[in-house]
Amino acid sequence: MSKPSNSEHTTTDQLSESAHQSVDQIARSAGKVEERIRHNAADAEEYVKDAGHKTKKYSDKTLESVSAYVQDNPLICLGLAFAAGSLLSALKHRS
Repeated sequence: MSKPSNSEHTTTDQLSESAHQSVDQIARSAGKVEERIRHNAADAEEYVKDAGHKTKKYSDKTLESVSAYVQDNPLICLGLAFAAGSLLSALKHRS
């Protein structure tokens, strides 16, 4: 078996160094991507929480408004409920 020449060692060392640099560059890029993903996930979480709070606030206002209307107009609401029930019943019996 022949001994590897000095130029073969140099080529191997250069390839090894190039591979290490590539791996290091990929690791840096992956770290940046991970950081961006975590930041975007935190932003999305904050957005969803804010949207949930807004939705709850809106639904509470709507419930208060409907409750006030029902208290102020009980006979109209009773008539509307009866009419809606009759309509649904008629549609159900048709099909």
